[in-house]
Amino acid sequence: MQKRFLPAVLLLSVLLAMFVACGLQLERTRAFSFAAEASARRVYLTFDDGPSTVVTGRVLDILKEENIKATFFIVSDMAKTRQETLLRIAEEGHSLGVHSASHDYQRIYSSDEALLADIDECAAYIFQVTGIKPRLYRFPGGGHERQRELIRERGYEIVGWNAVCGDEEIPHASAQRLVREAVRTSKGKDPVILLLHDSARHKETAEALPSIIARFREEGCVFCAF
Repeated sequence: MQKRFLPAVLLLSVLLAMFVACGLQLERTRAFSFAAEASARRVYLTFDDGPSTVVTGRVLDILKEENIKATFFIVSDMAKTRQETLLRIAEEGHSLGVHSASHDYQRIYSSDEALLADIDECAAYIFQVTGIKPRLYRFPGGGHERQRELIRERGYEIVGWNAVCGDEEIPHASAQRLVREAVRTSKGKDPVILLLHDSARHKETAEALPSIIARFREEGCVFCAF
């Protein structure tokens, strides 16, 4: 009886050894992958001035296809007629930040109280539609250090940018030009916080987005959201 079972025992021993060896190799591969990702250059795609129906919708389609999360800084006056798009941004796992209620510089910067009221109005609308209380803020057009302190005291993280695609800076830029500008302005930066826009007039930005993503991926970058 013992001799009959001996081949089966040996086979089980060999299979167990192979299983353990494969497990160790998998762990080494995972560790290498995690280490490589941790050291990779990070890219934050950030979108201002939306949502819009067509452009933001196309941007979201691309991000979903590419399995990338981004950060959207919302203008609530724009979102009031585009609730479904705002909700989609949240439901698909992207980060939401306050940009402005009106994007009217004269109104926003007329006083500190007006600035804070603008932020509160936008944040309240984002929460009303999505149930998310935003903690990110991006100034429309700038802001003074004293104002930054006021906003930080409200618990917001202020997010700037260090690279642009040029969709505001370069009049009538083609998608190809936007790709080149994104690559040029992000050179040597880590992390890259790339400013893009998703309002209705920025169709070329959506057109450029797949190529922008491809160029960063060619460089081994990883994409992040705030």
